[in-house]
Amino acid sequence: MRMVDLIEKKRNGHELSKAEILFIIENYTNGTIPDYQMSAFLMAVYYQDMTDEEITEMTLAMANSGDVIDLSKLHGIKVDKHSTGGVGDTTTLILAPLVASVGATVAKMSGRGLGYTGGTLDKLEAIPGFKVEISDEDFVQIVNESHVAVIGQSGDLAPADKKLYALRDVTATVDSIPLIASSIMSKKIAAGADAIVLDVTTGDGAFMKNIEDAKRLAHTMVRIGKLAGRNTMAVISDMSQPLGEAIGNSLEVVEAINTLKGHGPADLVEMCYALGSQMVVLAEKADTLEAAREMLEEALNSGKAFEKFKEMVQNQGGDVSVIEQPEKLLTAQYQIELPALKDGYVNRLVANEIGIAAMMLGAGRKTKEDEIDHSVGLMLHKKVGDQVKAGESLMTIYSNTEDIADVKELLYQNVTIGGPTEEPPLLHGIITD
Repeated sequence: MRMVDLIEKKRNGHELSKAEILFIIENYTNGTIPDYQMSAFLMAVYYQDMTDEEITEMTLAMANSGDVIDLSKLHGIKVDKHSTGGVGDTTTLILAPLVASVGATVAKMSGRGLGYTGGTLDKLEAIPGFKVEISDEDFVQIVNESHVAVIGQSGDLAPADKKLYALRDVTATVDSIPLIASSIMSKKIAAGADAIVLDVTTGDGAFMKNIEDAKRLAHTMVRIGKLAGRNTMAVISDMSQPLGEAIGNSLEVVEAINTLKGHGPADLVEMCYALGSQMVVLAEKADTLEAAREMLEEALNSGKAFEKFKEMVQNQGGDVSVIEQPEKLLTAQYQIELPALKDGYVNRLVANEIGIAAMMLGAGRKTKEDEIDHSVGLMLHKKVGDQVKAGESLMTIYSNTEDIADVKELLYQNVTIGGPTEEPPLLHGIITD
């Protein structure tokens, strides 16, 4: 088999076999196939697309290029959730204990974030003492006894994806649906889950700006998940404005606590019900999404979900007192209001630019080496569709410096106030096939 022949085959729009795809992934990962040939192949895929079967074989080859986590010692169906990214995405902090509180097994391996704010691990580390790295034995024991743990990824998961993504980033092939789908799903499959729920975001604050592209990506990932033997569902969610009200690590932990106590922002609560219902069904704890939602609503309203969160924090070494008194987490030196400059209605909150403002405060990373400041961020007081009066606070800026003129300028540029406008839809679809 020669790589040049496989490049030509895909360039001409023909379907590759399992053996041919495995040859490409294995030999690129071990360095036999050079970057210039792989670049040509990626561009051929970009223009000619791939079938679901091809994407599935590519996904499995990438998943098997490194460690594959064995979760067989854990009881029950292990269900995982993945978001394609957004601003103010606090869902995992809420979903893990919420879904576990109705008996589903949530053994989640998360990563750290580059960009607007930290990843799930960074947010959890805003809780004093919380350990995201625990032994395999402790992990198994905690999950089997408590149904939930959220830890850092262990081992070398999908090294083929790491190498391929770096090449896609410099060859203008990042936004290819087959390549995006195989990248995401290879890591999820390598992480060992039996079932996968996907939150595919669309809008200004999402990777997929176009709703039709987001729907195609969601359908593609659901189909390849099932072809790979993993029950998979997805939702298409709107990220044209930030989800919830908090943007920043400690702020998002506080928002998660308030939500688990029954006082969360309506859009964040609804998103957690939508995703959580799918997780409960895939974990076979309910037969329908409607029945699953009823279970989750009862768990949230009764306090069971909040108690499960405290249990999760305690099991992983965190200080439970800050969960009971979350104001202890609000340690930024300055809280600075951003007043509206005129009367009207909020027409637009450009999610990605508002996320960049939070990163400028120190809430996120520009490079892997950057240190995150857990205490800083933004708390929104107005969302799209809300009425506002001149001088009324649009948001509170949590900062450890008063020198934030550039942050304020960026925020004002990306908050539009005008005439009455409707709140954007939160969900654009639920994908089960």
